[in-house]
Amino acid sequence: MKKMISTAVTALTIVTGLFAQEVQTPKWAAETPEQKKERMAWWQEDRFGMFIHWGLYAVPARHEWVQNYEQIAPDVYREKYFNVFNPDLYDPKAWAAQAKAAGMKYVVLTARHHEGFSLWDTQYSDFKAPNTPAKRDLIKPFVEAVRAEGLKVGFYFSLIDWHHPDFTIDRVHPLRNDQAAIAQNSQKDMGRFRQFLKNQLTELLTNYGKIDLLFFDFSYPGENGKGHEDWDSEGLLELVRKLQPGILVNDRLDLPDKPWGWDYVTPEQFMPKAWPERNGVRVPWETCQTFSGSWGYHRDENTWKSPNQLIAMLIEVVSKGGNLLLNVGPTARGNFDDRATERLDAIGQWMKYNSRAIYGCTAAPEKFEKPDNCLLTYNPTTNRLYVHLLQWPFKTLYLPNYRGKVKYAQFLHDGSEIRYTSRSSAEAGGHTTVTAGENDLIVDLPVVKPQIEIPVIELFLE
Repeated sequence: MKKMISTAVTALTIVTGLFAQEVQTPKWAAETPEQKKERMAWWQEDRFGMFIHWGLYAVPARHEWVQNYEQIAPDVYREKYFNVFNPDLYDPKAWAAQAKAAGMKYVVLTARHHEGFSLWDTQYSDFKAPNTPAKRDLIKPFVEAVRAEGLKVGFYFSLIDWHHPDFTIDRVHPLRNDQAAIAQNSQKDMGRFRQFLKNQLTELLTNYGKIDLLFFDFSYPGENGKGHEDWDSEGLLELVRKLQPGILVNDRLDLPDKPWGWDYVTPEQFMPKAWPERNGVRVPWETCQTFSGSWGYHRDENTWKSPNQLIAMLIEVVSKGGNLLLNVGPTARGNFDDRATERLDAIGQWMKYNSRAIYGCTAAPEKFEKPDNCLLTYNPTTNRLYVHLLQWPFKTLYLPNYRGKVKYAQFLHDGSEIRYTSRSSAEAGGHTTVTAGENDLIVDLPVVKPQIEIPVIELFLE
C-alpha cells in the first residue's frame, strides 16, 4: 500500500453527471452509463471485501514498507529474505473460508508489492515465489480457493518495483539517499520497465481466468516522483480493458481528470466525512483499512482495532454509500495470526445476523435524520431502513420526524417486534413529560442491551 497510449480517440459526451461535458474518450474506453452501472452492480451490492498483503516483508515482520523505512538496498533485501521465504502453512482454502465466514464477498491479494517480489510464476523476473523454498505459484491455488467459496477475485498490482534494474530511484525508493546509486539513473530505461509492467499484467489477466477487480498502487507525481507518464497509465488501462472487459479498476493510475480512467475512488486508512464527490457528484468509493497500523504482517505492532470498532467502521462506510476492503497480513509461514482470526470471527458473528443491513445497502434518503449515537443504512430494493445502535440508550430511542414513515419495526438479529408510538399517542397514554417532537417516533427498548455487538433495528417503511 501507499503511505498515504492509444491514439485512437472519439469525442463522447459523458452524461452520467460526473463530467457533463464533451471529452476525448479513447474508443477502447467508450461505455454508456447503463453499461458501467451493470458492470459495477455486484461490487455495490456486496459492500465488503478482504484485502491480503503478503510478500517477502512477512519475513522481517516489521511493516510492508520495511525496505523503504530501513533503506535496505534491493540486493541486500533479496539476499536476506528471498531464500528463507517458506510458507509451509499456506492454505488458501482456509483464507477463503475465513473471508466468507466473516461476511466478505470478494478478496484482493497483493500479486506483487513495491518490493518487486511476484507471488506467481512470472516469466519476466526471477524474483518470484517458485524460486524460493515455496517452490510454486502461490496465485493459482488462491484464485481457485476464492472461486470455490463463491467469492469474487481481485489482484493488487504495484506500479512500483524497487527490485527492477530499470526502475529509477525516486523520493520513495529505498536508495533515495544513496548518491552513488542515484548517479546510475541515467543508465536505466523506464521504457523497458513500462513494458515489464504490461508483460506481468498480461500474465495475471490471462492465466487465471476471470478477474473481477484490479487494485493498482500507486502514483506520486511531482518532484522526484512518478505519475501517469512514467507508467503509461493509459496504455496499461487499455491493456486491462482488452484482457478483462468486465473488470473494476481503482483510481491510482494518476488519471483523476479522465472519467474513463477509474471506476471508484480509494481513501486509504481514512473515513470520509460524507459520501465522496467529484465535481459535485457522488462517486463510487471504497476505503481500504487495516486491523492495526500495518498492511503486511507486523509481529510487534499492537494498535489493533477492537471488533466493535471494526463493525462500526463497516456500518459507517455503508451508511455513506461505500465499500470496505479490510486487510489481513498473513505470516511468513502463510497463516492468519490469532489476532486477525479473532477479529474475523467476531465480525462474522455479527454479520451472520445483521448482513441484511449491509449487503445491497447504501446511504439513507435525506428525509431520514440520524438519531443520536446511531448510524443509518438503507436498502432501496426492499425499502427498509436500518438503525444501528452504536451506544445502547436507556429504554427510549427517539426517531426524529419519522412519524407516518414507518409501518413496522423489529430487531434484525432475532426478528422480534419493537413497539413504538408517536408523541400524541404517548401523551394520550399519560406520558406527559415526553420531550419528543410532534412528528417523532418514540421507540420502546429493553433496559438490557441484546447480546449482539451492535444491535440493529429494521424499519419497514411506508
